[in-house]
Amino acid sequence: MVRIGVTGGMGSGKSVVCELLRLHGIPVFDADLEAKRLNDSSAEVREALIHHFGEDIYEGGKLDRQRFAKLIFNDKQNLAVANGLIHPALAERFSDWCSNQSRFTHVAIDAPVLFEAGFDAHVDTVVVVYSPKELRVKRVMERDRVDREKVEARMQSQLPEEEKLKRANHVIHNDGRHSLIAQVTDLLAKLSFCNNINNSINPIKN
Repeated sequence: MVRIGVTGGMGSGKSVVCELLRLHGIPVFDADLEAKRLNDSSAEVREALIHHFGEDIYEGGKLDRQRFAKLIFNDKQNLAVANGLIHPALAERFSDWCSNQSRFTHVAIDAPVLFEAGFDAHVDTVVVVYSPKELRVKRVMERDRVDREKVEARMQSQLPEEEKLKRANHVIHNDGRHSLIAQVTDLLAKLSFCNNINNSINPIKN
């Protein structure tokens, strides 16, 4: 089984790339979604977060994500602590998930903080989805209805794009000038992917 790590900065379009992988029949582990589930369902993670951030970090049995975001995005030490508590449990969940996908030759993980969390150690190849910063800022502002200052503050908590590109095995450009479909198809050809798409899915055409 080939494990593909897909990452990229906020607004880069990595989720679109992952959706194209799904259309090719490749299961994708959504790290953000699974982290949210883990924060709500894991007693160990809950206890550790409450110990560090206080009981009011949870409300109604679920993590208060707005409060949590304010605490970690404005404090690098808090961010490092939170990552240290959540990421090991998330990596274990990813490993268990992969074990349940044994009938597939390829799987992928959609992880915004792939390098920061050390998840690159759990994959065979890393794909970075790259978009120019200004385009990414615009996308996130429109998507989340937030101002530029908040978007750029969030971006500062992530690894710089230049560092991601240096550590990538493959780069997909999402800048409006390159076809994502063609690039994903080319990527899978390089990974020797056998395109056994279910007959119910129409072949993708560029």
